[in-house]
Order: sequence, then C-alpha cells, then structure tokens
Amino acid sequence: MQDSMSLAEPNPHTQRNQPRPVRVGVVGVGNMGQHHVRVFSSMKDVELVGVADINIDRGLETASRYKTRFFEDYTELINLVDAVCIAVPTRMHYAVGISCLLAGVHVLIEKPIAATISEAESLVNAAAESQCILQVGHIERFNPVFQELSKVLKTEQVVALEAHRMSPYSHRANDVSVVLDLMIHDIDLLLDLAASPVAKLTANGTRNPDSAYLDYVTATLGFANGIVATLTASKITHRKIRCISAHTKHSLTEADFLKNEILIHRHTANSANNYSQGLYKQDGLIEKVYTSNIEPLRAELDHFINCVRGGNQPSVGGEQALKALRLASLIEQMAIEERVWNPLDWESEVRMQSLTPIV
Repeated sequence: MQDSMSLAEPNPHTQRNQPRPVRVGVVGVGNMGQHHVRVFSSMKDVELVGVADINIDRGLETASRYKTRFFEDYTELINLVDAVCIAVPTRMHYAVGISCLLAGVHVLIEKPIAATISEAESLVNAAAESQCILQVGHIERFNPVFQELSKVLKTEQVVALEAHRMSPYSHRANDVSVVLDLMIHDIDLLLDLAASPVAKLTANGTRNPDSAYLDYVTATLGFANGIVATLTASKITHRKIRCISAHTKHSLTEADFLKNEILIHRHTANSANNYSQGLYKQDGLIEKVYTSNIEPLRAELDHFINCVRGGNQPSVGGEQALKALRLASLIEQMAIEERVWNPLDWESEVRMQSLTPIV
C-alpha cells in the first residue's frame, strides 16, 4: 500500500481551526442513508448541503423533509462539500468513493468498504494520496454496549468468543450474502477484541432455494493467541438477535446489543445461609453493567466530523475495514465451496486473492 501522507500537500477540505460549519452531503438516501440525513440535519456546526439519489422521487422527498437540496447527479454535490456520507448499494461503493476522494472530499462510506478487495485497496490508497479522511461505517464500534464490553474484557483473560447476528428475511441489502451484510459487523468486532492474527478457519453456509446468496453462515476462527471464536449470521431467522458472549478464565460476559445490556456471570464459593440449614446456596453471581443510551449512528457521525475538523485518523478507517473484508471474503468463499481451510495453504490463498495476512 502506498503511503504518501507525508508527501502530499495539505488538504484544503480539512477544517483545522476554522469556525465555519463542515459542509456535508449524503449520497444514497435509502434505508441507511435516510438516517444519516436525519442525524446530520440536527448536528451543530454542520451544514447539510444536499442529498443525491438515482431515485428522484425519494431524493426530492428526503430533501424537502430535511430542508436541503436534491442532486440527481452526485458529482454536482461533491463539488460543494467538505465531506460526504456514501450509503449506496455495495457494488457502487468504489465508483462513488473514488470520485469523492479524487475530488479531495472526506468520506464516510457504509460497510463493507467495497465489493472486492482490490477496490477496497484502491480506496485506501486514494485516501492516503489525497490526505482525505476515509471512515467506514462499522457502526457497532460506536455502540455503547460494545464499548463497555471492550472495557470489561481488558481486565479478563479471554478464552473464547461467540457472536450471533440474526434477522428475519428482508428485501434490504439483497445484493450481497449474509457474510457481507451482517457477519462483517462481528468480524470487525471480534478482530478488535482478539487482537491477534487468525491461524485457523472453518466455515459452512446455506441459502434459500430462491436466493442467489448465502443466507445462513457459521464460521469458527482460531487466533494465534489461543482464543477461539464462533460467528453465526442469518437472514432467515424468525427473531432478531444481536449478541456477543465472551468466555474468560473467571467469568462469562454476555452483551446484548438489542437490550442494551451486559451481564457478567461469575462463579463464587458455595455458601449457605444459617437460617436455611443448608437448603439454599449461592453458586454464582450476576453483575449487570449499565450502558449509555447514546445513538451509535450519532456517535459515529460525531467522530467523523471531529476527524474532518482535526485531521485525525478515524478509529475505523480504511485499513481496519479492509482487514474485515479480507476475512469476510475468505469465510464466504469457504462456505460456498464447502471446504476446510488448512493453515498450511494460507500463502497460496494470499496469492489467489491478493491478500495479506490478517493482523
């Protein structure tokens, strides 16, 4: 990867020490883009310049609702802004993202960063060359539940991790598999929690007869530091589930992203109350960790704007998103081909997919 950050001229779009609002635009106002527009429209020191969408009716309605301008051609919008949020279908991430970066515009692009690894690498290089912020919408990093979970596990010796991200069937994001739509969230989170290279991997999946992509996938990862992780993602489950469990040497920590709560189960020495004459005993205790009610998307967009203003790199930048995409692509490939990945074949897999080892 090229790194010309030290050679490039300062980006005029970076808002260091400038009092004027950051001018932003949103490209793509579908399911997720609508929420970006909503949050941006309510943020202080941010000017929502406009929105762009190929669906004219939807674009005009959104622009009218949030009192901003509509652009049928997104290239007209990016000439007027400092930063842009890209919430178009995954197959269009590269084309729109590269246009914005080459124009010197800071970019927040929804996950996955791109449809292919080579496209993602090009986006990362373009951001470095233009000195633009490239943040990727791995929104769960900004979820208060995950942030508290990370704090809890810093003092624990993690043995194993489990992640379940399951949903009923929906027509949204039906241009990618469940791995790139849902599992990639937990891939990013578990890579962050394990903080170690992947050494082993198996994956299996299935799909509905009328589906072109995998709808249910389970993957098991073995990390170099000994941590084992299991990830399950589904688009065909009749109940929405979003949770991560961490098995540690001294506890079981369960994080429920829907209930916005964390429970820590600890084993204690058996003890009986005197009055019960040994009839009652306590085998363990449960601690409940309280989390904030901050909307993850607002936290994510606040972080993005602060990076634009200060020129700091985002906590989930292009490199981190590329790492998650590499692993997601390998999991998807293995689930489709129904084969087991042999660690001895890692170098050949790297050559085949133009990958670099996951770190």
